[in-house]
Amino acid sequence: MTDQAPVPYAGPKRILSGIQASGALHLGNYLGALKRFVDIQDEEPFIFVADMHAITVWQDPAVLAQQTREIACAYIAAGLDPKKATIFPQSAVPAHAELAWIFNCVARLGWLDRMTQFKEKSGKHKERSSVGLYTYPVLQAADILLYKATHVPVGEDQKQHLELTRDIAQKFNNDFGAPGGQPAFFPVTEPVIEGPATRVMSLRDGTAKMSKSDPSDASRINLMDDADAIAAKIRKAKTDPEPLPETIEGLAERPEARNLVDIYAALSSSTRAEVIEEFGGKGFGTFKPALAELAVEVMSPIGARMRELTGDPAQIDAILKDGAERARAVADPVVAETKKLVGFWGA
Repeated sequence: MTDQAPVPYAGPKRILSGIQASGALHLGNYLGALKRFVDIQDEEPFIFVADMHAITVWQDPAVLAQQTREIACAYIAAGLDPKKATIFPQSAVPAHAELAWIFNCVARLGWLDRMTQFKEKSGKHKERSSVGLYTYPVLQAADILLYKATHVPVGEDQKQHLELTRDIAQKFNNDFGAPGGQPAFFPVTEPVIEGPATRVMSLRDGTAKMSKSDPSDASRINLMDDADAIAAKIRKAKTDPEPLPETIEGLAERPEARNLVDIYAALSSSTRAEVIEEFGGKGFGTFKPALAELAVEVMSPIGARMRELTGDPAQIDAILKDGAERARAVADPVVAETKKLVGFWGA
């Protein structure tokens, strides 16, 4: 351990994020992640497909590679340019696993014991869960810090994991920081949480997050849904009998109404207040058709592009291969320097 805390990280701004390669993507993924990826692509972010995270619970091997391609298709269909954003599969960069092991030895057991997502996912049978599910947040920290990402777009449910990443970075910097008061080796990454609908809720239950694991397909709008399916799901979305309120405060105890307002705001790049100004006092018989028309306008071209891309796996594989090479060019020197700081032989 060094006897002098490093000064703050002085490297360039870098953005990283990713989506797990399991199940079909939906509107919540688009509004909470894909749309934001597109908005920041001029900053040349690293956007990966988290296939290593996917296997924390069992995945059909025959399906996993297909799902990895589908996530990449979704990135591109949503508007990501692979020449600007580095798009790659997590498992194609071995440095993710190498850095995760080092961080397993930096992170403290008490930190992981506080992770609420493990408790939620493992339920009453945590002894039967994989060790990977428990240490998932450490691998997530490695994903981020391997590229020295200074900013990560995250949903509310991932804020705790990012706090763990920050703790790991700070402890590593304090334990192995460069001598002589040089800048910290790893940045203390900042979360990027902005705008409405960062947490999109189920169309059947406004208190539950929209999820690809929900058994009801009516609970979500899948990215591959066509225009008819999108409109039908909006029309059937759960609401209450009252018209939309005329103030934002009136949404507080109305989760389904709040969810639909947030979806409209995010799809139209407006605010809750602007949606309420336009539709406040009107019934869902007026609001739902307007939302359905907007959702079809925005989402159906993405679905059409995804279907086109999934029919050409060679094109997607070429993009992923190129992205992996670019990612390794950044990641390998970082893990090599990390091993040197830790004291590994030959590093």
